[in-house]
Amino acid sequence: MCDQNISEQESEREYGFEEERFRLVLDRIREIAGTKEITDPITGTKEELSDEKKKSFCGDFFRRTAAFILTVVQYGEERRSGRFHELSLEKLQEYNEKLYGDIIGDAYERSYANPAYAAGRLGTGMGRLLSCLYMEIRGMVVYAAEGRLLDMTICCEIFMEVFCILEDGGGEPEVQKALYYFFSDYCDVTVDYRNRELLDPGLSFARNVVMDSDLEDLRYLYRYGEYVSENELETARYLNGLPEKTIIAMAATYTEGYRKGFELAHVDLSKKQFVDVRYCLGFERVIRAAVRQFGQMGLQAVLYRSPVNLMNRRDNLKIGYYGTSPNQQCDYDHRCDLGLFLNGDLKERKLSVMRTAFEKRKSLAAGMAGPAVMETFGEENFAPVNKPEAAAYEDWQLKLLAQMQQESTRITYQYINGEERSFTIISYPVPAIGKDFEAIFDETIRLNNLDYELYRQVQETMIGALDQCEQVEIKGRDGNETSLTVALQRLEDPQVQTKFENCLADVNIPLGEVFTSPVLKGTEGRLHVKELYIEGIYYKDIWFRIKDGMVQEYGCGSFLGEEEGKALVRETILHHHRTLPMGEFAIGTNTAAYRMAKKYGIFDKLKILIAEKTGPHFAFGDTCYSNGEERRVFNPDGKEIVAKDNEISILRKTKPKEAYFGCHTDITLPYDELDTITGVRADGSRIEIVRGGRFVLPGTEELNKEL
Repeated sequence: MCDQNISEQESEREYGFEEERFRLVLDRIREIAGTKEITDPITGTKEELSDEKKKSFCGDFFRRTAAFILTVVQYGEERRSGRFHELSLEKLQEYNEKLYGDIIGDAYERSYANPAYAAGRLGTGMGRLLSCLYMEIRGMVVYAAEGRLLDMTICCEIFMEVFCILEDGGGEPEVQKALYYFFSDYCDVTVDYRNRELLDPGLSFARNVVMDSDLEDLRYLYRYGEYVSENELETARYLNGLPEKTIIAMAATYTEGYRKGFELAHVDLSKKQFVDVRYCLGFERVIRAAVRQFGQMGLQAVLYRSPVNLMNRRDNLKIGYYGTSPNQQCDYDHRCDLGLFLNGDLKERKLSVMRTAFEKRKSLAAGMAGPAVMETFGEENFAPVNKPEAAAYEDWQLKLLAQMQQESTRITYQYINGEERSFTIISYPVPAIGKDFEAIFDETIRLNNLDYELYRQVQETMIGALDQCEQVEIKGRDGNETSLTVALQRLEDPQVQTKFENCLADVNIPLGEVFTSPVLKGTEGRLHVKELYIEGIYYKDIWFRIKDGMVQEYGCGSFLGEEEGKALVRETILHHHRTLPMGEFAIGTNTAAYRMAKKYGIFDKLKILIAEKTGPHFAFGDTCYSNGEERRVFNPDGKEIVAKDNEISILRKTKPKEAYFGCHTDITLPYDELDTITGVRADGSRIEIVRGGRFVLPGTEELNKEL
């Protein structure tokens, strides 16, 4: 069986067109991998290399990388011939270790993927550049899996170009220039293909894996070309042991939530043709059922991989399907590699290709209904180490990066109309969460299917009280220093309008929050959380000082130095912006999720999707309605949600480039750090919602049962 990401006819044309070019460069790489005599690019001397000297300087980098390339090429040829699919599970595991082994565990300390190791061998500047190059070449594993010969060819060619530069006496400036033009010139390949992946169901590589594999035979996991850990294997084994009706019900919660999102937004789903399905490896049995259910709604599933090349990666975000990271520190070390090359021309080059790609596929983009995301929680926590040898952005580059992200978002919504799209997101645990995995999994299924009517009524009661208020005050306790005032929008007609959305089990599963877009002016104070995990990164004593809804100061104690903690927040929460507005204020009501987390001691394992339901939360960045503010949205009681804009998002009407930031990150204040939530009316009278971490508003006491 041949796993290719393009049609057989296109594949043969591509191989016929590119094969000669590929073979020529491959012959040169074989020479590097096998040579005993080489001109050392550092010393310029040509000599017979002893075993000891083979380990030195750039010669070692090129020989080891050449050997890796040849391993990947052999892997691709065995896949193309079908031999790969005849291997036993044990042999496939061995192959997987061979492809990813040099960045797993202690091996990473001696890998050129590690910028600290590369810098120690080659010098800081050259080490960063060649470590970045090596990571780009590592992407060849997935290109080989998908049969993408052009992508493999250009990786081999830039490898050879850099080798020749150094062999001819060039140095760091020449290498940096060559890599810069590689990334810029080949945007037509990398950025364009990424756009096609996001929109074109004809790229059926992953869909074929999900729909055509024997999912009881766990060898199917190795068809992806991703790193496969015990996490994926055990997840798939567990799901294979569940009754079919349970799998169908899990898929239905996911797909029905998606459909309800359109229904509540009064958007006609029948006009759409495609759904963007994102998931984690191991959940294929549920995804297969979901693809069929989406098909019954008239939607064809588009499945694509989280990007591996530099021009499409965005920090540590995983968008698409993916498996367990072989090494989170490796991912973290390379999160800023674009800083080695980013300038105004490269930013405009990427955006230009992106515009052209969307224009070329505008009919596909018009048919895209939006993402349906199935994510996981329970992975091993990660406390990153900041390495001075890793690439970093200059301040002027951070501004460019923020501009590029904002403009990318604007271009995307120009073609995928925000007024006509929706989404859903749901989360399940993975075996890495520990010995209580099965119990937590069962509990999560219950969370994802809590009593809709009960929560609807409780949250309507809460919204009714909050709609009377102009401000909400939130205070922490037991060492939590939060003291924050959130300004609320005014209602012209409270009989038919509301400030808060009643979030039930539709786009955001599990249910359990009411949220709004705050008025920025008058929103001020201090937000503090003693311990927080976002996307597996640990933050200790994270804090923000807010003035008129904008972040003024911030920091955290995750690192030894104050500046390092501040840099982490700016990078991962503010997404390189100097400041961000508070785009959302919400009160989480899912006390069942809180109880589960407390019972099993997994607060640190929860993704934002569940964690945000376990207390009040505050999002920095765009509002929840970003790029869809004109769409009318109603709560189940028929009231229209009118608090969708703030003073920045409204600029979309006059200064659209200043209206959005392309990010939205939630910070949750858990119940055990929460003292009070109090609404304040215009006349100064007060409505208590929470006191001492418990719900005290009449009609909401039901929530305390789980606490």
